[in-house]
Amino acid sequence: MAGPQTEGLPRGRFDDRPAKVLIVVAPYYREIADQLLQGARAEIEAWGATHETAEVPGALEIAPAIAMAARLGEFHAFVALGCVIRGETTHYDTVVEESAHGLTVLGLQGQCVGNGILTVENEDQALVRADASGQDKGGGAAAAALHLLQLSRKWQRPEKKLGFLGDRLGAKE
Repeated sequence: MAGPQTEGLPRGRFDDRPAKVLIVVAPYYREIADQLLQGARAEIEAWGATHETAEVPGALEIAPAIAMAARLGEFHAFVALGCVIRGETTHYDTVVEESAHGLTVLGLQGQCVGNGILTVENEDQALVRADASGQDKGGGAAAAALHLLQLSRKWQRPEKKLGFLGDRLGAKE
């Protein structure tokens, strides 16, 4: 199981209903991003889901990219990956707070989002957390998104499962 945040939760499978995950990554620190991606992709595949990856310039662009994909794409869950390392200015605080806030808002709006944006003091801390064979925060973020998707499908009302066709056929909420 990926990461301590999902430890103890059983890994699910999406063999009965397909699950497509969008991974949005800010590769500013390429080595760290690649490790996060490796862990996320492995976890998604272990669940029997499929995935696509989109790159954005920085952590602040991750939530807007997910919001666009949720509105325009055909994705069931989202994984946010990136790294913010503290520097000499207060920019770190703004990026950390606003990127987390954006992802929280998406989650509260019903999107299944796993937050794998590392917020660290230095590159060594980031490498330890990103290591797919170690703390595997990318895998943990993917597992969190997929657990949320599993819950959303469990709690979905039957008429909502009809989707667009059901709406067109006059299904009532």
